[in-house]
Parts: sequence; C-alpha cells; structure tokens
Amino acid sequence: MTFLALDVGNTRLKWAVYQAPQPGARLLAQGAVFLENIEKLAEEEWQGLSPPGHIVGCIVAGDAIKRRVMDQLEQWDTVPSWVVPSAQEAGLSNGYDHPARLGADRWVAMIGAHHRLVARGQHTPCVLAMVGTAVTVEAIDAKGRFLGGLILPGHGIMLRALESGTAGLHVPTGEVKHFPTNTSDALTSGGTFAIAGAIERMVENVLDHCGQMPTCIMTGGAGWKMIPSMQLPFELVDNLIFDGLLEIASRRLASR
Repeated sequence: MTFLALDVGNTRLKWAVYQAPQPGARLLAQGAVFLENIEKLAEEEWQGLSPPGHIVGCIVAGDAIKRRVMDQLEQWDTVPSWVVPSAQEAGLSNGYDHPARLGADRWVAMIGAHHRLVARGQHTPCVLAMVGTAVTVEAIDAKGRFLGGLILPGHGIMLRALESGTAGLHVPTGEVKHFPTNTSDALTSGGTFAIAGAIERMVENVLDHCGQMPTCIMTGGAGWKMIPSMQLPFELVDNLIFDGLLEIASRRLASR
C-alpha cells in the first residue's frame, strides 16, 4: 500500500512515494518538476511507478494547475485527497481568522514541524520559516496552537520588484556581506537581511507571548541560503511538507 505525497507550489511540483502512509515510512522514490513540465509526469518521472494505494497532496497554485496535475494522475485508479486547512487536524489547532483561507502548504508544514517536536519530546513553542518563492513565518505555541504568521516576498520577488521600479538596477548575482561595497552585494544582502529580520522578530514575539524560547525550524527550497545569515540557531529540515502529509494521511486512515 504505497503512498504518493504531492506538494504543488508556486514554481515546482514536488512528489515522493513512500512504502506506507505513516510517519517514518521508507522513501521509495522522489522528484520535482517545474510547473510548465507537469504534462510530462506520467510519461517520464512517473513511468514505471506502481499504482499508489493512497495519494494526498497540498496545492497553492490555481485551479488550472490542479486540473493539469489531475490529468497526470488519471493513469491510476487512486483518487487523490487534497488538504484544505481546517480548524483542527492531526493535533494542531488553527488560529487563523478564517481557517480555510490559510495556505495549504503552510498548514501541512506546520503539522510536520509540530509532530517533529512531539516525536522528540520537545514541549516548546515553535517558529517555522518556509523560504521559497514567498517566505512564510509561522508561530505555534507549546500546546500545538497556530498563533499566526507572516508572509513576505522571497529573494527573487524582492529583486525583480527593485529591478522593475528602479532605474539602473538589475537582478544581481551578489554575495551577502555585512558591509556591501557594490550594488550587487547591496541588493543580495538587503533582501537576505530583510527576511532574516522578519523571522527573528517573530522569534521575539513568540518569546514575549509564550514566555519560552521557541524551537526554530527552517524549510523550503531556499532555506539553505538563509541559515548562514541567521543570528539564532535554526534547524534546517528538507521535505517538511511531506512529513506533514504522512502524518495527515496516517491519521485520516486511522479514523475511517
């Protein structure tokens, strides 16, 4: 009874096949494609895969992208289940004003982060930073309640905004420097420190609110770029959304 996990973001579709729909299951295969290449999945990356017994995914792209993904899944009889954030799931409660309007990727990643701490016996608040096309920074208290979060532009969006709105500036290939002395380094450093500042402000907010230092986790395709610029220790976790999908799938099956 293999399990296919799908994470359809703003730029790429990431997938993973596990031996079973449960946390800690053995990873059998994984991959990623840019959204413009979705139509090649069935004939290329998924060719030869055994039909999965269960499919659960989260998607932040629009309905048009979702339909294209569904077309690729038609080669199997398994009907996919798409995560829609709710008031509570998998031990995490949702403090958003309108729970269903929370991004599915944010919700699933938080479930993955929360259960990562629970499995280690860590009963602390958590700050989860997901660094990708956009950056989200989530606050979770020690009881598993999502307190709220930030959304801000990722590196690429920031730089493209500056390029389009400021004469003479171009998207750089600079480095992060404490004291940049050229435009490329100044742009790269400015974007990096803006993101770092937002994340570290959330850590301060959680410390003030909960009276306890949060465990800090970072994920996302560009997370590795941010870690060296953080003043606080962050644990870098790959595929946290897949961890969350495994937890959700396991609990949904158990409740049937």
